[in-house]
Amino acid sequence: MPAFKRVIIAADRPYDVARFIVDYVRSKGYEVIPMGALKDGNPVPWPDAGYMAAKSLARGEADTAILMCYTGTGITIVANKVKGVWAAPCIDAQTAKLARLLNNANALTLSARLITEELAKEIVDAWFSIEEPDPSRADRFKRVREIEGREFK
Repeated sequence: MPAFKRVIIAADRPYDVARFIVDYVRSKGYEVIPMGALKDGNPVPWPDAGYMAAKSLARGEADTAILMCYTGTGITIVANKVKGVWAAPCIDAQTAKLARLLNNANALTLSARLITEELAKEIVDAWFSIEEPDPSRADRFKRVREIEGREFK
């Protein structure tokens, strides 16, 4: 059974490549939850699109998220502000695969400026190919959760 069933896909603008990813992920049999500009076609600020999607992911409304803004950086920053969301910016399939396997990332972030439809397929397929993170890294994941729970003054 695949690790993912429900996938949030969010973007700040209705980029052609983002709409392509929605269709591609649906064609693979996943339930897609569109958010941000992908919900109704209206642009939204990237902090809002990223935060809305990250909150939903952290609440367990989906198993993973694919988030996109023009650079991929802004949406990564805001998603990582939400406890329980570990967003990884990925520019190729190998980075996506390793972000899941070695870093236990649960949100894939992409740059609308840099990604093509063909590259999107490769990255998404690599992301979905890792059902579970490497169990030998469990101590590192625990450390991240501990850091995530600390209060800073």
